[in-house]
Amino acid sequence: MTNNRSIIGLVLAALVILISFTPQIRFFYTLPNSVKLGVGDTLNLEFKLPMGFDNKIVLEYVPPVQQTTNSVKASGTIINFASPVVVTTPGEANIKLKLFGIIPIKNIELNVLPRTKLIPGGHAIGILLKTDGIIVVGYSPIEDQNGLICSPAQTAGIEVGDIIQSIEGIALTSDENTSALIEKFAKKGKPLNLKIKRGNNKLNIKVNPVYCKNTNKYRIGLYIRDSTAGVGTLTFFDPESLAYGALGHVINDIDINMQIAKGEGKIIDARIKGIQQAIKGQPGEKIGSFQSNQGFFGDIHKNTNYGIFGILNFNLINKFYQSPIPVAFSEEVVIGPATILTVIEENEIEEFDIEIIKTNVLKGTNSRNLMIKITDPKLLELTGGIIQGMSGSPIIQNGLLIGAVTHVLVNDPTKGYGVLAETMLSEADFFYEEKGAA
Repeated sequence: MTNNRSIIGLVLAALVILISFTPQIRFFYTLPNSVKLGVGDTLNLEFKLPMGFDNKIVLEYVPPVQQTTNSVKASGTIINFASPVVVTTPGEANIKLKLFGIIPIKNIELNVLPRTKLIPGGHAIGILLKTDGIIVVGYSPIEDQNGLICSPAQTAGIEVGDIIQSIEGIALTSDENTSALIEKFAKKGKPLNLKIKRGNNKLNIKVNPVYCKNTNKYRIGLYIRDSTAGVGTLTFFDPESLAYGALGHVINDIDINMQIAKGEGKIIDARIKGIQQAIKGQPGEKIGSFQSNQGFFGDIHKNTNYGIFGILNFNLINKFYQSPIPVAFSEEVVIGPATILTVIEENEIEEFDIEIIKTNVLKGTNSRNLMIKITDPKLLELTGGIIQGMSGSPIIQNGLLIGAVTHVLVNDPTKGYGVLAETMLSEADFFYEEKGAA
C-alpha cells in the first residue's frame, strides 16, 4: 500500500511539473504582480487552463471584490474567470491563483481607487506668470560719470537666474518699482541691501549703485524681468470644482532656462493666428494672440514639473467631450493608436491621430512617461509634427484620458514625449482639496 501511495505521489508530482511547463500555466507568470482599478471596473484575467482543469483556479480575496455571476460568498471560492469580476468599493484585495485549490501559481495585489473623471481640454491658452520677485536675466554694463565701464551687481556676486526679492526690506513687484527703489536708496549714499533667492538658498548681498552717465539715474547694472508669457494648451478640467491642469511640464524662463518661482499668474483665452512649421533641427511653434478682454480666465496656483494647475473662473465647452471621461491608470496605457486634442487655427479644437510607441511609468521620469508619434496626415501637413504651444494637448486612448503632449524630438519633430494624466494629478494636491476629497 505504501509503495502504491508513493507511486501515486510521484505520478501526481510529475503531472504537476508537466502542467507547469504548459503555455497556459507559464502565462500566469506573465500576469502583473499588482493591478490598479477604479471602482466599478471589471477585473480581466483572461487565460485558459489545460483541458479538464477549467474552473479549478481559486480566488482568495477580501472585499471589495465581487462577482456579478455566481457571487463570491467567502474566501476560497472557486472562480470561473469567464464571468466578469467587478470591483465595487475602494480598498485592497489579494488575488491568489491556485491550481486544484492547493498549488500556488500567482499572487496579485489589487488596489481599487475611486475613478477620477475629467473633461479633456485642447483649448489654446495664454499663460501669464509673475515671479515672486525680479528675475535677473543678464548684465547691463554702466558707464559712470568718469567714463569708466562697470557692473556693480556682477561685482557684488549677483548671478543670472537669481531672483531679487527685496531692496532694503521692501518687496519687489515690477521692473518699475525696482528702478524706483534703487534710485531712492542710492541717493542716501549707502550700499543697497538686497535679498536674493538662488535655487533653494536665500542670500543677502550688498550692492553699490552707480550713477549712469547715459540715463542720468542710479543703476546696479542688470537686465531684469518680473513676468513671463507664452502660449500653451489646456489638458483637463473638472466641471464641478473648475480645477484645471495644463501644459504638462514646468514653466521655465526662456532666457535663463530655469523654473520660474511661484508667484501670481493666470491663464486667458488665446487665438492661434499662424503656424511656424517644425523641421528637423528646428522646433516649430504656434503664433498666438491673447484675448485679455474676452474668453475664459483662470488663476495659476502651482507651477510644477508636471504642468500648471489652478481654478477656472467658469466652465468651458469641448465639443468632443461634453461630459467627463475616466483618467487612465498607468497600467491601462498601451502601445498603439490614440488621439490628441489641440487648436491649430483661431480657437477651434480639433482631434488628430497619433501613436503611442513607448511607455515609461517609472517614478522620476518627469514629463516623459510616453513617447508618441504624430500619424495624422492633416496635422503633419500643417505643423510638420509637434510644435511649441502644443504642450498640454490631451491624449485620449480607448475612451480614457491618458496624458498630455510635453516635448518634441528636435531631430524628428513627428515624434515627442507625453506625461501621464495620472502623473499630472499626483502634483495637483489642491485639486482634490477643491473637490472635497479626504
